[in-house]
Amino acid sequence: MDDSRDIFGDSPPWDNKDEEDAAPSAAELEAAGQSSMFGEPEPAPPEPEPTAAELEAAGQSAMFGEAPAAAPQPAVAPAPASPPAGTPSQPYRVLARKYRPQTFGELIGQEAMVQTLANAIKRDRLAHAFLMTGVRGVGKTSTARLIAKALNCIGPDGQGGPTIDPCGQCEPCLAIAEGRHIDVIEMDAASHTGVDDVREIIEAVRYAAVSARYKIYIIDEVHMLSRNAFNALLKTLEEPPAHVKFLFATTEVDKLPVTVLSRCQRFDLRRIPTPMLAEHFARVCGKEGVEAEEEALAMVAAAAEGSVRDGLSILDQAIAHADLDGEGKVRADKVRDMLGLSDKSVQRKLLAAILDGKGAELLDLVAHQFALGVEPIAMLRGLMELTHRVAVAQVSGSAADAPSSEEREALEGWAKALRAGQLHRLWQLLLKGHDEVKSAPDPLVAAQMALLRIMHAADMPDPGSLVKKLEELASRAPAAAPAGEGGAAAPGAPSAAAPTAIAPRWEALVDDVEHLGQPVAANVMRMQVRVVELAPGVLRYTQPPGFNEDISGQLRSALGEATGDRWQVERVNAEGAPTLVEQAEAKKAADTQAVRGAPLVEATLAAFPGAELIEDDRPAAIGGGSRNWRR
Repeated sequence: MDDSRDIFGDSPPWDNKDEEDAAPSAAELEAAGQSSMFGEPEPAPPEPEPTAAELEAAGQSAMFGEAPAAAPQPAVAPAPASPPAGTPSQPYRVLARKYRPQTFGELIGQEAMVQTLANAIKRDRLAHAFLMTGVRGVGKTSTARLIAKALNCIGPDGQGGPTIDPCGQCEPCLAIAEGRHIDVIEMDAASHTGVDDVREIIEAVRYAAVSARYKIYIIDEVHMLSRNAFNALLKTLEEPPAHVKFLFATTEVDKLPVTVLSRCQRFDLRRIPTPMLAEHFARVCGKEGVEAEEEALAMVAAAAEGSVRDGLSILDQAIAHADLDGEGKVRADKVRDMLGLSDKSVQRKLLAAILDGKGAELLDLVAHQFALGVEPIAMLRGLMELTHRVAVAQVSGSAADAPSSEEREALEGWAKALRAGQLHRLWQLLLKGHDEVKSAPDPLVAAQMALLRIMHAADMPDPGSLVKKLEELASRAPAAAPAGEGGAAAPGAPSAAAPTAIAPRWEALVDDVEHLGQPVAANVMRMQVRVVELAPGVLRYTQPPGFNEDISGQLRSALGEATGDRWQVERVNAEGAPTLVEQAEAKKAADTQAVRGAPLVEATLAAFPGAELIEDDRPAAIGGGSRNWRR
């Protein structure tokens, strides 16, 4: 027991029974133990004034419930306590997290879904699985947490039931808001994609909720689950225990199996309209004590593209950007510079330069905007937006949504001055230019060329106006004289005295000869035979100028083989009917003359001097039609 002497002093109390009256007090023993543990070889000698050891002993006795023998006031001030939560030393929370909706009343733009849930809760017709889908930042996960609150809220008095207006004061509401409720399990499907993760859920749903009314599983980005994981979840999702609710959130609902969709009550969360977003951001700025221009908030709302989270992130950045100049006000020009947007007034100047045909001014404006950091693609996008607003003002009759009177006057002026066809053509040209700039190696050059092309095409008439003009010219053109009236016949046309009744019979004989496998003889008959007389077994013919060879024997042989009769073929010096080739050329010339004599064609040729009428000799398409569209 000698080792105990180093711990408790000179000798342990039980070894010296005679000195019980002089034994040290509990405070002194504790002080001696503390001193020995911290390396001091001996306890401090007693003094009239309280020593540090006695003060330490008094503190230890107080901690363990023993009243100290003497409790003098300490001479040294106690150490300062840690700063309470909520002080400026706490890390900054971004606006997207700070202003996350905590009640359904704070959830903007989803009135239809809130009304459906409210009616379901009132009528006790709650589904066992809910699916929230929509673009990013519209409140899918927040809605799932709100539903968890609504189902598990017990009210401030602890006697409440499911409600669409959770109190936010009871323990379930507070725990769910802080993400620490044991019966509300959130799982990120993007990082838990396998069947093993789903198997854990399947095993856990068999047990009742620990402290809440319902055990709720919130699975975010549920479309990331694997096919096997979905299949493993199907049976539990279809027939879960009465105390379990599933809440799914996804941005790509088309990737979910139909078997999962059919087992859920689906809510499609809408994009938040730009005016509603601007109003929401104005309220946030008011709570934050930040001044913001209306136009600046409109820019932030437009850049958010219907997403509250994206808009709050941009607004957070805009507030930080505004603080740099010392004013602390979110101004439109600062937001425009931060987002790289084109100035509205410069957009109007660009459109005016395009419509007025001022190329030099147009290039100067583009160069100035590019020097300020505005991307060429943003210039084209701004012009497209402006053109769309002009078209809408033209249809509605006014531009009431314009933020300023100057912009309203400009939009309404263009809406009255421009035709609908011009606006639509301008939109198509801007859209084509946007695609070119997007894929060009030098976006600035591509934007300049696209805008110059649009400027040169701005004053061209649209197709509807062109057709109307041609119809007016056609109505004023003199009527074409009938073919053959008061003029010579077309070259190569058959004379009036020609026996036209012979042509069908002769053409049929030529076809018979060709079908019997004598294409050479058939071509000779088409090109060199002007029929003078054609009777059964008799053919008298003459030849066109330039053909002098005797073809009687060839014709006799071919006709005899085709008909099986003996033919008398004789070449005579007389006027005969045109050859089949001459007849086809005459018909073609007559058709061309008829087309040129049409009033609409004459008007077109008059409107476009030097234009030529091009004949399409390509073969017809397979299966019918007048054009071979496969070429």
